[in-house]
Formats: sequence, C-alpha cells, structure tokens
Amino acid sequence: MAVGVPETEVFAAADRVLARGERPTTERVRAELGRGSPARVGQLLEQWWDRLAKRLAGETQLPELPPAVAEAFKAVWVSATEHGTELAQAAVAQAKGELAQEQAHLAEERTEWQRILDTAQAARSAAEAAVRTAEARLGDLQRLVDQQAAQLAEMTTQREALTGRCAQLEGALTAAQTALAEQRQLAAQERETLQQHVRSTEDRAHAEVDRAREETKAIRREREAADREHANAQRSWHQDLNTANAAAAEAQREAAREQARALALEQQLAKLADLPSTLEATLSRTRAPRARPAKPRAASRRTASKAKSD
Repeated sequence: MAVGVPETEVFAAADRVLARGERPTTERVRAELGRGSPARVGQLLEQWWDRLAKRLAGETQLPELPPAVAEAFKAVWVSATEHGTELAQAAVAQAKGELAQEQAHLAEERTEWQRILDTAQAARSAAEAAVRTAEARLGDLQRLVDQQAAQLAEMTTQREALTGRCAQLEGALTAAQTALAEQRQLAAQERETLQQHVRSTEDRAHAEVDRAREETKAIRREREAADREHANAQRSWHQDLNTANAAAAEAQREAAREQARALALEQQLAKLADLPSTLEATLSRTRAPRARPAKPRAASRRTASKAKSD
C-alpha cells in the first residue's frame, strides 16, 4: 500500500468520480487512483470538499472570459453543481434511511437482550431462592444431626450403665460360684449327716446361678441391640449430612453460573447502548462538508473558467 500520494492526484481523481455522477468517497477515490492509504486519501478528500465548497461559492479567481462563453459555462456549471447537490442530498437521505433502519434493528436487539437479561435475572432469583431453601434444609438437617447426637450421647450413657450393670452381675456370678464351691466343700464334709440340707442348698445355688446367667444373657442381648441401633443411627446421620452438603454445593454452583451469565449479558448490553451515538456522530461528520452552496456571485464566471482549467 503506497503512502504519500500527491494531493493533486487525489483531487483529480475526486473530480473524475464527481463527473461520473458519483459521490466521491475514500474507497471510490482509492479505486480511481489504484493506490493510496485510506488515511491519506480520506484526509485529502476532506480538503477537496472544502475547496469544492469554495469553488462553488466563487471564491477562486478565474481569468476573464467572453460574456457568451462565461454565461454558457455558468449555466453548465450551475447544472453540474445542482446535479452534484442532488446526488449529495440523495446520498444523505439514503444514509439517513440506513441509519434509521440500523437504529430500529438496534432497538429490536436491545429489546431482545433486555428480555434475555430479565430471563437471566429471573433465573438468578430462582437460583438464590433455591440456595436459601437448601440453606434452610441444611439447617433442619443440622438440627436433626444435633438431636441424633444428643440421642447418641444418651444411648452411650445407657450403654455405659448397662456395661456397669453387667459387670456387677458378673461379680455377683463370681461370688455365687465361690459360695457354691464353699457350700460344696461343706457338703462334702457333712455329706453323711447333712445330705438333705446339702441338696437343698445346691438346688438353691443352681437356681441363683441360672437366674444370674439368664440376666447376664438378657443384658448382653440388650447391649448388642443398643450397639446395632447406635451403628444404624450413625449411618443414617452420615447419609443425611452428605446429602445436605451435596445439595448445598450444587445450589451454590448453579447460583455462580447464573450470576456469570447475567454479568456477560449486562456487558454486551452496555456495548450495544453506545452504538446509536457512534452512528449519529459518523453521519454528522459525513454530512458536514456537503452543505448546499450559496448562489454564485458576480465573479462566478472567472471561477468557472478556473475550474475548467484545473
């Protein structure tokens, strides 16, 4: 891409484009030249528009022409300027129409994005409500866990009491067995004379032993049942706690995703909000140099002659 194209070539190319009945733009002038950077051509094209306005206003001095030639050239020049003005006005009208269509399209897109944002905000509110529900559920589960922990502590106390009772019964059983041994020894010594008394004593001792054994078995069964119930309560508590933690984590992740979506939509909507003002500024810059010139003054004949020589 060439840089530093002479201004005379740019001005001549713009004149050729205007002579064809087209509005000189940066792209059309570059296409006419076949070279030139957009920045350089655009800057020189603005100068060309300024000089064109001066040429149309008759500010450029031209050499004297014969009256008939000057009148004929003036008529041709006025016709050409009017045609150029009409083309410029048509281009402005077309640009206004395109801008209006673009603004309508942007308004539709803004409405759609607003609807999407409202939907996202509603989803976010629903997610926050779900989080609050999960937190309330977690609180209920925590209270249930506390109750079960209290029950577990109570059952542990009962188990310790039963264990102590079992130890007492085992001590009683040991004492009974010791007494039985002593009674057997006495019975052996007095077998001859106290046989009946020994049998009676033995019967009573066996009965006490049986009762002690039955009580011991019952206590052991109660202790085993208490152990099983304790284990079941612990498993249930762990399951409920894991379920509550999983639900709370899922609700928090869902809330984070909805918040990220809502933030992205708000950023996109903020970008779209600046687009109409940018388009309006662009249209203002495009219209500024194309104002309808004033009617040529007495020196227009010299201006037309100078423009023809250029």
